[in-house]
Amino acid sequence: MTRRTPRGMLAAATATAALFSLAGPATAQSSAPAAGSTAPQGRIFMVNPVQATGDQALTDGKDADAAVPVTAYALAALRNLDAGGGLHGRWASVRSDTGPSAKTGDAAGYTRHDDRFEQVMAYFWVNEAQEYLQSLGFGSELPGANDRVQPVRINQWGADNSFFTDKKDEIRFGKGGVDDAEDAEVIVHEYGHAVHEAQVPGFGASPEAGAIGEAFGDYLAVAVGEHAGARYGWTRRTDLACVADWDSTGYSGAPHCLRRIDGTKVYADRVGEVHADGEIWSRALFDIRGALGARTADRIIVNAQFGFAPGTGFADAARTTVATAERMYGAAAAQQVRAAFAARQIPGI
Repeated sequence: MTRRTPRGMLAAATATAALFSLAGPATAQSSAPAAGSTAPQGRIFMVNPVQATGDQALTDGKDADAAVPVTAYALAALRNLDAGGGLHGRWASVRSDTGPSAKTGDAAGYTRHDDRFEQVMAYFWVNEAQEYLQSLGFGSELPGANDRVQPVRINQWGADNSFFTDKKDEIRFGKGGVDDAEDAEVIVHEYGHAVHEAQVPGFGASPEAGAIGEAFGDYLAVAVGEHAGARYGWTRRTDLACVADWDSTGYSGAPHCLRRIDGTKVYADRVGEVHADGEIWSRALFDIRGALGARTADRIIVNAQFGFAPGTGFADAARTTVATAERMYGAAAAQQVRAAFAARQIPGI
């Protein structure tokens, strides 16, 4: 099953570009943690140019360096690499079919006009996402959640779309509009599908299960970005609940958002489209995070997914998540989780 994340489905409202020159190498907003200080450095967006600058007028500019200011970039450690000199490591393996492959020795020098920059982005953020799950205990005290090498392919595919395919267990990023792998929240969203597939093979076999998958991808993207910001001392300059604000600059009005995880939709608002209906589930997850804190909420949310079936719908998934909260943290936590789903008017809660 292929999980696709279509772009450009919102009304186009492209803002006027604010152009900046890229003079000299970018400097990181902060250094990597001490534990990764010996790892090669890569130039990345933290999390994307809109979040890094707060500038809603930025546009793609056909991959031009001048379209994005130097302040949008950061240097960060590329951890868990193998010794081969490419972007292959413990949690991610990136390849390009149509252009040269990025080299770790040059990873601090690529900029967005060079497709190898996207390769570095994909490696860093897939690794960062798995490191976040590991920090929650998945793969140690809790079962692993996609704790394997994740294949990623970047090959100048022209569509404004990205997807995870379970036939190859591979994530593939499109280059229509803003190159999808320039936005960390798009990268981590697709990684969320890979996590779900690793937990429950074939997950997404019903419309509601598909919506849960899209919602979890959006939620994980926000969670990993927020965690990375704290880890690197980076300050977000946009709304936390807005997903993929750089990728969506070509087809949404300012402030740009592909989707939001703090919307007002309830169960009765379902329209049968997985991305739209996912905003019901992602709001519940966001409320759980607000009630219990990031670490407790995310341990519950991810652990509960091991109990889903491929076609699990909203009601069964909510009940499983409440039961997981009670098993892990007791009745008070379970009640907070139940309240979040009840606020979305999910039946049987």
